[in-house]
Parts: sequence; C-alpha cells; structure tokens
Amino acid sequence: MDNNATTPIHPQVADALRPFLNGLFGNPSSLHFAGRDVKQSYEAAREDIAAIIGAKVDEMVITSCGSEADNHAIKGIAYAAGKGHIITSAVEHPAVLNCCRHLETRGFAVTYLPVDGHGLVDPGDVKDAIRDDTILISIMYANNETGTVMPIADIAPIARERDIPFHSDMVQSLGKIDVDVDALGVDLASFSGHKVYAPKGVGALYVREGLTLDNLIHGGHQESGRRAGTENVIGIVAFGKACEIVRKEMGERRTTAETLRGRLLEGILGRIDHVRLNGHPLQRVSNTLNLSFEFVESESLLLALDMKGVAVSSGSACSSGSSEPSHVLMAMGIPGPLCQSALRFSLGRDNTEADVDYVLDILPGIVARLREMSPFYKK
Repeated sequence: MDNNATTPIHPQVADALRPFLNGLFGNPSSLHFAGRDVKQSYEAAREDIAAIIGAKVDEMVITSCGSEADNHAIKGIAYAAGKGHIITSAVEHPAVLNCCRHLETRGFAVTYLPVDGHGLVDPGDVKDAIRDDTILISIMYANNETGTVMPIADIAPIARERDIPFHSDMVQSLGKIDVDVDALGVDLASFSGHKVYAPKGVGALYVREGLTLDNLIHGGHQESGRRAGTENVIGIVAFGKACEIVRKEMGERRTTAETLRGRLLEGILGRIDHVRLNGHPLQRVSNTLNLSFEFVESESLLLALDMKGVAVSSGSACSSGSSEPSHVLMAMGIPGPLCQSALRFSLGRDNTEADVDYVLDILPGIVARLREMSPFYKK
C-alpha cells in the first residue's frame, strides 16, 4: 500500500520490453538499420506519452525521472531569464523546493506560498505574489503525501494574463486524474514512468511550443537538442506502453481505488479512535489516504506493519532518510505530534478488498499496543 512511492511493472509493459533486451539493441541516433528500427519504436512511445496529456509529440522531452523534469523546467526558465522571481508553494515535492532553494543561492528570489488546512493554495495568493520581475510560477497538481488536488486550472489564467510561464509537477497526477495540458493551461509539466507501472529511470517534461528554456544537460543532439545523452530506449518504450494502458484502464482503476480507499478509511475510523484525516476530504486523487494516529509515532507504526507484510509510508519516499516532520503537514498547520504520527496509504491496481481487510484486522491491535507504551495516552 505504498504505490505513490513506486509501482510494479505492468505485465504488458514487461512484454513490450523483451524485444529490446535481445535483438533490438541499436542506438536510435545511428543512421543504419539497427538505429532506425529502434528509433521508430522510440518515437511511437513518445506519441503515446504525448497523447495521454493532450500534447503535441514535439512538445515532449524525455528525461530520466520526474525530478530531472522539475529541475529542467525550473532551472531552464531561470537560466534563460538570467535573473528574477519565482513563485511556488510550501508543499511541493523536494525536487521543486530544493531546486528553488538552490536558485536562491544564485541570486534568484523565491516566494513560497502558504496553504490552508486542507493543503490547498489560494489562487488569490498567487496573484498577490506576482511581481514585475516574476519569471515562473510552479504549483503541483496532486500532492504526493496527502493526495490533495490543487486548483491549477484557476491559477493558469492568472499566469497567462501576466505572460508568466506556469509549471506543474504532475508526477502523482498521471493515471489517477485526467491530465489535459491545454485545458489546464500549463506551459510546463513533469511526469515519471515508475508511478504508472513502467520501470524506474524514465520521465518526461512537457514544454509548450514556443517556450524558451535553457538545457539542463549539454552534449549531443538528442531530444531535438534539448537534452543530450544516449536515449534510454527501454525506459521510453516502457513508459509509452504504460501510458497506452493507462488511457484504457484509468476509469476502472479510479473507481476501484475510490472503493478500496473508502473501505479502508471507514474501517479505520470505525475501529480506532483519535485518528485524523489529512488533506482535502473530497478534492484529492482516488488512491491516497493520509492519516494521523494520535499518541503513536509513525516510524514505529510503519515498522510494525512492515513486520506483518504491509508496506506504507510516513511521507514522501524521497524524504524517507529524514527524521524531520513532514513539511507538507507542517505547512498545513497540523501540530508537530500529529505530523509525526502520520501514515500514507496509497493504493494501486493490484490491491484487493482482501488486502484492505487484512490491514483492518491487524492495524487496531498494533495501534493499541503502541499507545500502551505512550505516557500521553489515556483510554
């Protein structure tokens, strides 16, 4: 139940990869037959990635991951401008936050917008934060920890009115909610393959036609001169196949996830007291549930569940080495002890009712046992 951290490779994706592990090994930049055969598959996969977000094929830059896509978007705009002001939110993924913090050391100014108790950015705050030298607005679509969906369709017109590029980290959105870059009004968007049942090591950056940004990686002519380096053929073929499958399965996946998430939430709230739901109760992706179990440390709860064969998260997988409370929950104004007692359950296409019922059978006893060791808990 930690599918926001990563997903298993879809069986059909694995099947699509096999030819490229054996006979199809050519470099897609080569002009001979071995390169041409691979190039054709590479570009077909790019079409599938573009299609799922409503983009043009030549607007997609293939990257190694979502973090690279975030860095390419933000640094690319910043370095092309040379100086200026960036607007983002306090609950972004570390790939965005730490990129912005790095740019601050290079003379760029950054505004980190607050969020409300549900984790939502107020579009009015975005408008008020704009300065004459604002060069970029970057607000995520779906939060990776709480699942809260940001009102980016309301923010996009604000950016467009001032002719400011608008970037959105959509890594946790793809495959869970509809993503149409034109309808949403974004100019740049970041994606990652391993969140949609493709392997790790491949991502994509959408760059609206006509937008100018500096390269993050310099070298050869690959990706139409926008990202150097020999192409990850296996990765993009897998990502393309995963996107093709998502287009067919997303409706069913979303319905199943909502049903299982509802069963899990209702069961937990009915069997365990002092539990808080974090994030917006309605405006969120279908698969994510973030809960604080008062009087219990999340790390102890996570390890106890791990020993029973249940994988969950106490926050972002990219922050798992930190002992600090979740920056997302802290920004939402949740008290420190509740931040440190939070777990994220994120369901995937392979989860079943039996999985949910198993968690509901073992979780109350684990919480009760851990609370008995807490000096702050009274029945």
